[in-house]
Amino acid sequence: MEFSRRAQAGERRELYPHSLQFYLEPPTENISLAEFESLAVDRLRLLKVVENLGVSHVRNGDTYKAKLEQELRKLKFPYRALAEGDYDARRKDHISHFILRLAYCQSEELRRWFLQQEMDLFRYRFNQLSAGLRQKFLDHVNLHFEAISEDLKNKWADDLCASTPGLSMIKVKEQMFYKVGLVDAVELFRARRVFIKDGFAYVPVKDIDAIVLNNYRAKLSKALALTARALPSIQSDERLQPLLNHLSHSYIGPDYSVQKNAGKISLEQIDALAVKSFPLCMRQLHKALRESHHLRHGGRMQYGLFLKGIGLTLEQALEFWKKEFIQGKVDADKFDKGYAYSIRHNYGKEGKRKDYTPYSCMKIIMTNPPSQGDYHGCPFRHCDPELLKQKLQLYRVPQSGVNQILELVKGMHYQLACQKYFELTHDIEDIGFSLNHPNQYFAESQRLLSGGRDVKKEPTHLGNSQQRSSGQESMNSNSTPASSNTATDAELEGLEEYFAED
Repeated sequence: MEFSRRAQAGERRELYPHSLQFYLEPPTENISLAEFESLAVDRLRLLKVVENLGVSHVRNGDTYKAKLEQELRKLKFPYRALAEGDYDARRKDHISHFILRLAYCQSEELRRWFLQQEMDLFRYRFNQLSAGLRQKFLDHVNLHFEAISEDLKNKWADDLCASTPGLSMIKVKEQMFYKVGLVDAVELFRARRVFIKDGFAYVPVKDIDAIVLNNYRAKLSKALALTARALPSIQSDERLQPLLNHLSHSYIGPDYSVQKNAGKISLEQIDALAVKSFPLCMRQLHKALRESHHLRHGGRMQYGLFLKGIGLTLEQALEFWKKEFIQGKVDADKFDKGYAYSIRHNYGKEGKRKDYTPYSCMKIIMTNPPSQGDYHGCPFRHCDPELLKQKLQLYRVPQSGVNQILELVKGMHYQLACQKYFELTHDIEDIGFSLNHPNQYFAESQRLLSGGRDVKKEPTHLGNSQQRSSGQESMNSNSTPASSNTATDAELEGLEEYFAED
């Protein structure tokens, strides 16, 4: 689809009179599929940052605001006042919101995630508006909250101070108050947190944003439900549906299908690397493979592509899987006939000869959930909380860290829970990046362990307490972790140096 026409400057002013909006009217212009995807990916990047910052920092704190403003500037989304030259940014903001609304209305979980991130983004942008622009915006969205005059505020100062918890007389004089209908301020009225006179509530600016946000939440929640009902008509469009499905499960980051590390890892190093540098999902798969000498198809795909991404060549992969499977119930002949083909297929040597990409976090979280007897998937998403707690304790994660991870899981912040696991297992305060891919986890771990980042101390307090035979992870309750074995560490030094070079 090519642009049929672009709105002229005057029309754009009419379309986007303010830098902030409730997204009540969908866009009507025609855009190309390339721009459709580009706008959506930019906004998705921004919402991922919003999610990460919202958990890592105090919302509306100075660090939060500075980092979010930086991202908004980088992606050219409007974040401040009514500047004459920002209509292209407003257009991008408008269209990209509706594209992601289409992509993220497809399930209750997706809707909940999208709603939360859009709410946080809206709160930040609303609080950035000046008093005059805030009033213009309220008028624009038909929220008739009128700021009271200074004279009236001074006249009622005692009543405003007495009726509004947390406000001293000095703060009353510093803040703006809005005249709001009781219907909109009903929650404040019930909690006896607002001054009422002549059928109106007089709400301080610190509470007006909550009323505006509740209004926005109600509108967006209803819009998402209505969009979900309209999905069947959109799904019939063969051009759009694959794009929308991709966006809702999309990964935005480096391409780990390119084997720049091919041959840099030996099979003998995998056990030690699993303890030191594998994310929990891959560590779980490796442990299951070593114990049962078998993985079902979902596990073989997830783990096999991950190993490919960290540097195992096709020949190494065939040797690795064959050695493991023939220790179980699969003989060499059955492996060569039944399993070797799928491994060669993943490396692009069979079938369509497509070079398959290692799974991203979003793909693992959102697709093909594990069933009984499976070990693939995301432990933070798919494990029972009690079982997850046991796994984390098994790997010597401190109890305070276990509690932090479980809180993130409870809030459905699965990737952030994995980031916290990274920080705890590597003994650092802040990893300084958003974690979106198991192979990214591995690469960052190797860089960090080789001195690419500042580490408080060698993370020797974490490891696997599972006994192993025939190459399984080993360590008892009184021993040091397997990763502290000096011979193994020496063997890994060259590998860690290699990853630090990137």
